[in-house]
Amino acid sequence: MADADFLIEVENLTRRFPRCEALGGVSFQIRRGEVAGVLGPNGSGKTTTLRILAAYLAPTSGRVRVAGFDTTTHSLEVRRRIGYLPENVPLYPEMRVEEYLAFRGRLKGLRGARLSARLRDVIEQCGLGDSSRRLIGALSRGFRQRTGLADCLLHEPAVLLLDEPLAGLDPAQVRIVRELLRGLGGNRAVLFSTHVLAEAEHLCHRALILNAGRLAAADSPERLVQSSGAQGFEETFLRLTTLPSLVRNPGKRKGT
Repeated sequence: MADADFLIEVENLTRRFPRCEALGGVSFQIRRGEVAGVLGPNGSGKTTTLRILAAYLAPTSGRVRVAGFDTTTHSLEVRRRIGYLPENVPLYPEMRVEEYLAFRGRLKGLRGARLSARLRDVIEQCGLGDSSRRLIGALSRGFRQRTGLADCLLHEPAVLLLDEPLAGLDPAQVRIVRELLRGLGGNRAVLFSTHVLAEAEHLCHRALILNAGRLAAADSPERLVQSSGAQGFEETFLRLTTLPSLVRNPGKRKGT
C-alpha cells in the first residue's frame, strides 16, 4: 500500500524508444512539502521523466504513482492532481492574461466565485497584476513563464511538475521565478528540471541527478557534496555525470 506522505513514487521506471533507452530502472520518491530538482546533461532523461509523471507518456515498464494514483491505469486522476509546465509553455498569444487564465480555470472545473477567487490568488502570487490585461503575445519570456505557472496553480494541485522553468530568463527574471518556486512547496510536492546548478543547489531539498537514463544520485545538495568529497555542487555534478564508474541507481529508499 502506498505511503500517503509520498506524492511521487517511481519504481524501476524504464522507457524505451525505437532507437534508444531513455530511462533504465530509475527509482525515487518525493514527499509532500518537498521541492526537488531533476538534473543531468542533455539527453539524460529529465523531460521523459516529467512527461511520464504527468501521464502524457507511458512507461515501458516499472511503476509510477502520483498523488496515490498509477499514471498508467488512472491517468485522468493523475492529471486532475498535477500542475504541469512543459519547457515550451503552450499559451494562446492572442488572449489576454486574465482571459486565458479564466478559460483554463473553467477547463479545470472552476466556476463562479471559486474561479474568481483563484484568479485573484494566482495573479497576485505570480506577480501578474500589472500584466493581467496585456496580450500574452506581447509578454516577455519571464512573464509568459509566470502565466504558465499561474495556470498550473489554478486548481491547487497536489503535485507540480515543471520542465526547465528558469530556461531563457535574464538574471532579474530568474530571481523572481526562483522566489516563486521557493514558496510553492507547502502541502504539495514540487519536481522541476533545470540546467542551472546554482539555483538547484539553493532551491532543492533534494537533487535527483540523472546520467544516461540512470539515477546517479538522489540526496540533498549538501549531502551529495559531502559524500563526493568534491569542492562544491558543480564539481559533484560533473563527477556524477562524466565518470561512468560513479553512476549508480540507489533505488527505492524509504524515509529519504
